Amino acid sequence: MKLSAAFRHACRAHRCGARQVKLFGPRRSPTTRGEMSVCLPVRETHFTSGGGGGAGSGSSVQSLSLQKTLSAAHENATREIIQRSRAELASVVKAHPAIKPTLAILQAGEDDRLLEMNKKMAGKVGLNMMQICLPRQCTEEEVLEEVLRLNEDSNVHGVFLCLPPSLLSRRILNTIKPEKDVDGVSDLNVGRLVSGALSEGLPSPVAGAVLELLARHDAPLAGKTAVLVGLEGPLKVILQVLLQSDGMEVQTSLWSSDSLQKLIRRADVVVVTGTGSVELLPSWFKPGVTLVNCCSALMPESSASEERRMDAESWAEIDSISAALRMQNVVRSSMRWVENQQYQPWMLRPLKLQPLSPVPSDIEISRAQTPKPIVQLAEEIGLLPEELEAYGCTKAKVRLSLLTRLQHQPTGKYVLVAGITPTPLGEGKSTVTIGLVQALSAHLKLNSFACLRQPSQGPTFGVKGGAAGGGYAQVIPMEEFNLHLTGDIHAITAANNLVAAAVDARILHEATQSDKALYNRLVPSVNGVRRFSPIQLGRLQRLGINKSDPSTLTPEEVSSFVRLDLDPVKVTWQRVVDTNDRFLRKITVGQANTEKGHSRQTQFDIAVASEIMAILALTDGLADMKSRLGRMVVGSSRSGQPVTADDLGVTGALAVLMKDAIKPTLMQTLEGTPVFVHAGPFANIAHGNSSVLADQLALKLVGKEGYVVTEAGFGADIGMEKFFNIKCRASGLKPDVVVLVATIRALKMHGGGPSVTAGVPLPKEYIDEDLHLVSEGCSNLKKQIEIAHLFGVPVVVALNIFKTDTEAEIDLVCRIAEASGASAAVPCHHWTRGGRGSVELAHAVKEAAAQKSNFRFLYSLQTPIVEKIRTIAQKVYGADDIELSPEAQAKIEYYNQQGFDTLPVCMAKTHLSLSHMPDKKGVPTGFILPIRDVRASIGAGFIYPLVGTMSTMPGLPTRPSDGRSAIVFCCPWRVRVTCMKPAAVATVAHGGPMTNVRSHTSEQLFFFLLPL
Repeated sequence: MKLSAAFRHACRAHRCGARQVKLFGPRRSPTTRGEMSVCLPVRETHFTSGGGGGAGSGSSVQSLSLQKTLSAAHENATREIIQRSRAELASVVKAHPAIKPTLAILQAGEDDRLLEMNKKMAGKVGLNMMQICLPRQCTEEEVLEEVLRLNEDSNVHGVFLCLPPSLLSRRILNTIKPEKDVDGVSDLNVGRLVSGALSEGLPSPVAGAVLELLARHDAPLAGKTAVLVGLEGPLKVILQVLLQSDGMEVQTSLWSSDSLQKLIRRADVVVVTGTGSVELLPSWFKPGVTLVNCCSALMPESSASEERRMDAESWAEIDSISAALRMQNVVRSSMRWVENQQYQPWMLRPLKLQPLSPVPSDIEISRAQTPKPIVQLAEEIGLLPEELEAYGCTKAKVRLSLLTRLQHQPTGKYVLVAGITPTPLGEGKSTVTIGLVQALSAHLKLNSFACLRQPSQGPTFGVKGGAAGGGYAQVIPMEEFNLHLTGDIHAITAANNLVAAAVDARILHEATQSDKALYNRLVPSVNGVRRFSPIQLGRLQRLGINKSDPSTLTPEEVSSFVRLDLDPVKVTWQRVVDTNDRFLRKITVGQANTEKGHSRQTQFDIAVASEIMAILALTDGLADMKSRLGRMVVGSSRSGQPVTADDLGVTGALAVLMKDAIKPTLMQTLEGTPVFVHAGPFANIAHGNSSVLADQLALKLVGKEGYVVTEAGFGADIGMEKFFNIKCRASGLKPDVVVLVATIRALKMHGGGPSVTAGVPLPKEYIDEDLHLVSEGCSNLKKQIEIAHLFGVPVVVALNIFKTDTEAEIDLVCRIAEASGASAAVPCHHWTRGGRGSVELAHAVKEAAAQKSNFRFLYSLQTPIVEKIRTIAQKVYGADDIELSPEAQAKIEYYNQQGFDTLPVCMAKTHLSLSHMPDKKGVPTGFILPIRDVRASIGAGFIYPLVGTMSTMPGLPTRPSDGRSAIVFCCPWRVRVTCMKPAAVATVAHGGPMTNVRSHTSEQLFFFLLPL
């Protein structure tokens, strides 16, 4: 039998009125007439006791006796189902008090009998009920729209339909989510039953009612014969399967069948529905036959017609039982929903990695691996479908509702990857981070997550290149990772520049309009009514004006309200762009005649230097982000008062622009382990860490025994210190282990090795063994270990191995590191071997994480600003003292007056040295740290002193990477463009044959040409 036939002629037509929605709580309703409609109302059956056969008065008495017996069984079955459902519902509500299980009825037209029966049964069980009445002549698209809406409503746990047969198509029935298909008639639920996997689906309540009655007969069903008369569609299939599984022989018949009488004479059980011209005579039934009438359970109009003949009372009706079973399905659907909301064990399937020797280029490795569909990865790590927003096949946003769902789930171990002071030779923190999680998940079978920053296009197209890792420890696809991703940086750019535009526009409007004109434009009359917006009411409260009626403000209050009085010289908010453009470091705006001479000098910063980026990285939710955005200070008034984004009235618009950017992006490593990519503040001019939200989500997902590995920018003296003092304060999270990354080559430079130049072969000191340089350079490694210990966190040193490193050099570094207090020092080969090359590191991290962490902050927030700066300078950088410029001293006094003195400190300092002097490698001593200025990111929540000269807009090198992209493959309809290290090959659609094809080079190429 084909299951597709199960969905034909499914219900009879109803003539109904306009669309209505009715909601009913779990209250008992008045007793009804006993009518019940299910999702597949079919046709009415005609029974008679007339005609030959000789059923006399004795037969009638026997029928009455049987009716009493059936009625008692019917009531007992209904009562037991209700009691069982109430108990199950109570356990659901106890485990999840916020849940309100609801049954939704979707029908064409309005039928109060259907409503009343469901209200009665739902009230007895304790369920809510929703009735949606579409117009009688509604279309399939209108039904689909309602079904899809109900599918997404987490409060609805059951949906059943009462629709005309023309609307009950397979498309509609299969649109209902299987877990909400409480009538069990979707292809998936029927298929589950047929395959014996009923525990995974929901059974048909009508079929269940038939079996419930049969189960109450004393005689066993095995070996008996059942005849199904007039049954069609899913119900026919379901009853056949269930009765056959009980050992019965099942035969089916149409009403028009010539063999109907013959089949009924042999039957021990007769189940009927539908309409037939044939009259069923009592003489056809053998003694002891069980008769079940499904009509009243399949359409509300049938009950009245069933009362027309006395002998019809011999038939057991299942309306109340099927209604009770439908409510039981709703309860069990809600139970499964609650179970799905709990933490789900990982079923991670790692991708196989086959490292080659010699190691190919990064892009060749990336393109050789086929990533898992992101939906599959999400399912493997316990994400629910509704928590995922896919951006193509390989990346997706994860909704923050996950934090609510797993709020009681214990968190995993928190691992920070930091490094020694950076050198142009690179240390490989990203590759270590990725190699470590590949080792933990793919080889040690421990849940682990990497949390990385999104790379800026500035360095990507500049000198540094991409940030997807390298070798056999990469995030894939690297072109997706390194370029645009899901548009978060573009959202930050748009939001930042909206504030900048609002600043200049407000200065212009205030300079060219009267108080009255400004007031009329800021608080316009709409349909004769003038109202303050919520953000304007907030500004009035900050001004001390406790009025809500715009007409009651005095002229002085109006002037205070409309005039921010921003001083153009004191505007601190800059425009941003995600490109290294040195010619935007100082610009003049407002030179057009339309700006009426209101020009001023300003500048562009790199997009990731925006305070909005820092806010994104530190926020814990949408409401908190909106509050932080509103607190951003954009400048000062002429009277010296700070002016905020709230004062400008743009906070709501900023939150809308950032509503998607707040969600972390899910990607994967070469070995198919999960990665969150989110936020990307620089570590020298901001706090240099990925987002708090990504870490929080990952810590919940990995579970109590899992690991979350995140990376801090630049050296431990910058990125790690800010991670501890700023990020951990904001998140409340406590790290368990620090992995400190070093390389032999970088240590040699810190030991006095010669400088290096990009594009020039390395000096021999970095290629040949030189134990003296390594030993001297380990002073920087020892200092970074010491800094980590200031915070009470154990340290594991990861030595990133290059082919030029010798065993003697490796052993020397490991001995010195362990002698300096590291819990372990491990050589790592992830670049050449993938996760397998970091298994030893993974074991060391696991052992260190098992130790008790005595994490502590370096300073109290109540410590004065100057002392916070001095503490960091002396204990972390090794300075003798600090020296404040007069401007810096004045700013600190101003921040003290404004109440900003309890914020943490984020030092803006060169990353190339522990000191403020980039050329001083190793561990400089005997220096005074100059503080030339002190600024505040109030929205982000920190004070940032400027140490020496810091540029917030990098410039492109002589030969930028964006000029070296090249097309390496083409065909009439596709374009493949390559970038050798460390970026991407991208495939883009193209409308025709390619021309002007160029060959790639072996140099460091980064990104691709746009379509021609």
